[in-house]
Amino acid sequence: MLILVTNDDGIEAAGLAALAEAMAALGEVFVVAPDGNRSANSHSVTLERPLRLVEVRPNWFACDGTPTDAVHLALNGLLRGRRPALAVSGINHGGNLGQDVTYSGTVMAAFEATLIGVPALAVSVDARQDFVFSGAAATAVAVAREILARGLPPGTLLNLNVPNLPPEQLKGLKATREGRRLYGDEIVECVDPRGKKYYWIAGQELGFEPIDGSDMVAVREGYASLTPITCDMTDHRFLREMAGRAWTCK
Repeated sequence: MLILVTNDDGIEAAGLAALAEAMAALGEVFVVAPDGNRSANSHSVTLERPLRLVEVRPNWFACDGTPTDAVHLALNGLLRGRRPALAVSGINHGGNLGQDVTYSGTVMAAFEATLIGVPALAVSVDARQDFVFSGAAATAVAVAREILARGLPPGTLLNLNVPNLPPEQLKGLKATREGRRLYGDEIVECVDPRGKKYYWIAGQELGFEPIDGSDMVAVREGYASLTPITCDMTDHRFLREMAGRAWTCK
């Protein structure tokens, strides 16, 4: 059984090594990941320059593109003719909760695998430093076993967020919905030595909405959070309402 492992923190990231080691219990691991940190690259694809792959050790390849590039090259290039049973992205150095998923290279790497037709799981540990990957790795293996046994609906991936705890301290695993972070809107304006302005996007996280059943509430309470994400971004409820209206192009 072949398992593709990728991330957005780069080929040397400790979370990637922890995930690859954990997935080896389930099958043959093949790693393709960016050659450096590509956090917050979302679902970007490199189209205006060639991409390069370097084999850093057997079955481990560094890509000079985005996380989406890495998955695309792996599935449609390096592994052409060998379709993995599962693609797993992570372990991200930081949570991917709520609207983070729209920015996350980790989640969108799994999104790309799903679009190509490979069941996919994104894995993140909710911390900013002093990372404990063992809880996330153990939970990822348990979820991966379930995916391999039961499959996933077409066009659906799973987003796993785990508190920064070892396995024995986790309260359990909850099926959740996306929550909503609260951010400030600060922009830091600076001036370079040549007198030209430049800017840092510096929105401070202010907290989150206490939405029942959300990923954020579950993780803050000590549970791992597992959220299904669909590649179909259509708002079907509003679409039905739209269909009942009289629309015109004039």
